[in-house]
Amino acid sequence: MKAIFNDTVIAESDQTIVVEGNHYFPTDSLKKDYFTETTHHTSCPWKGKASYYTISVDGETTENAAWFYKEPKDAAKEIKGYVAFWKNVAVKQ
Repeated sequence: MKAIFNDTVIAESDQTIVVEGNHYFPTDSLKKDYFTETTHHTSCPWKGKASYYTISVDGETTENAAWFYKEPKDAAKEIKGYVAFWKNVAVKQ
């Protein structure tokens, strides 16, 4: 699977985990130069507190477009160390 923003592959892995229709990519598959952690957080009743990254590629930015769980609840422990995408990021094979 590939995550693409602004015509650039920002993450690529054949080890994604699908949860609620979202592909979660291993953190080590991210091209980290494009990612900046933000102070934004949301909460999921069964996964826990989500943290976010803003993604910037060649002058284009999409804020809080990737999320991850630093300390997921036990029900979601499989996605610890994984990142999912939305907001202008295409995920495809």
